[in-house]
Amino acid sequence: MGQGTPGGLNRQGQGDRKPDGGDKKEKKFEPAAPPARVGRKQRKQKGPDAAARLPTVTPLTKCKLRLLKLERIKDYLLMEEEFVTNQERLKPQEEKAEEDRSKVDDLRGSPMSVGSLEELIDENHAIVSSSVGPEYYVSILSFVDKDQLEPGCAILMHNKVLSVVGLLQDEVDPMVSVMKVEKAPLESYADIGGLDAQIQEIKEAVELPLTHPELYEDIGIKPPKGVILYGEPGTGKTLLAKAVANSTSATFLRVVGSELIQKYLGDGPKLVRELFRVADDLSPSIVFIDEIDAVGTKRYDAHSGGEREIQRTMLELLNQLDGFDSRGDVKVILATNRIESLDPALLRPGRIDRKIEFPLPDIKTRRRIFQIHTSRMTLADDVNLEEFVMTKDEFSGADIKAICTEAGLLALRERRMKVTHPDFKKAKEKVMFKKKEGVPEGLYM
Repeated sequence: MGQGTPGGLNRQGQGDRKPDGGDKKEKKFEPAAPPARVGRKQRKQKGPDAAARLPTVTPLTKCKLRLLKLERIKDYLLMEEEFVTNQERLKPQEEKAEEDRSKVDDLRGSPMSVGSLEELIDENHAIVSSSVGPEYYVSILSFVDKDQLEPGCAILMHNKVLSVVGLLQDEVDPMVSVMKVEKAPLESYADIGGLDAQIQEIKEAVELPLTHPELYEDIGIKPPKGVILYGEPGTGKTLLAKAVANSTSATFLRVVGSELIQKYLGDGPKLVRELFRVADDLSPSIVFIDEIDAVGTKRYDAHSGGEREIQRTMLELLNQLDGFDSRGDVKVILATNRIESLDPALLRPGRIDRKIEFPLPDIKTRRRIFQIHTSRMTLADDVNLEEFVMTKDEFSGADIKAICTEAGLLALRERRMKVTHPDFKKAKEKVMFKKKEGVPEGLYM
């Protein structure tokens, strides 16, 4: 038994041995190896095979949604990139505009000179000229509307650097716009006494060609271009021009000859050209130049620049009256009381086709003028106007008006509501004394 037990044990131990283990020792317990992939992380493979191996693509709906989301993000990024690019491109222009605005702020309150644009070089530079100096090559500020700029237009320039800072929208010279008669005068042909022949002539020369030009075409003649009114002072030349302006619907431009004489060289002829250009634009129109002897005197050897400038102004007037350009529906009325001093070239037919003389009034005309001026006066019963009508003194229409006005003032001085015959006699003596003798001696002593 004792021998059997060990032997039995040995047999049991031999039975527990692994068939391939033989006499080897039993191994300790080891945990299982970790998996090759944990979650989404994958171990990096090495070697050339791993480098050439393509990833496994498994397109799913979730991947497509992500792709669309990324494309949308890409579109936003492209838009942002374009916006940033445009901002970088426009930023210098905005800075320049801001700089120009600061220049404008500096210009406000400072005087600006008015000049003329001679030539556009490019979008930012031009050649300008002013009446006080030569031509300049200057820059055009960015806020100026360059579409409105054209050669010959009036511009505003900086008073120091002469840069173009503005544009005068109204191309008409301010002096010419003032010459336009906006409100028709109140005088009519009925207020003119005794000048029936003169009224008839000026109607035929000025009004009829504007209202009925077909009559001249049927007869086969060209209507007169202009007339000149001449005669003694106070005989009604300007009054007749006012009546023409009252009776016609044409544009009426009134100019005094001395207004055409300007300080700087070239301004006088430029004003004449501007005057007739405006008259042509507003046609039918009538240009009335009073005291034409201020610029239309006979030409002579001038020794000063002012005299030569006056002659240049007259030459431009001659050219506008009868040059290559047709005057059309523009009629010219000149007035002077010294026709003998005018240049023959100004009075020749073709420029001034009709000369209308205004003589001193005769007896019939005096009576008519007295009736016109006393029609609204309150006269006493003893007033005898025939005494003044038949006088041998030479009265002009202005003298008769002055006598009536002075008589009314004398009656007003004595607080009377009626004008008497002695008032007229005193008024006549006073007016004729001042006319013949001038200012009385000792008046200002």
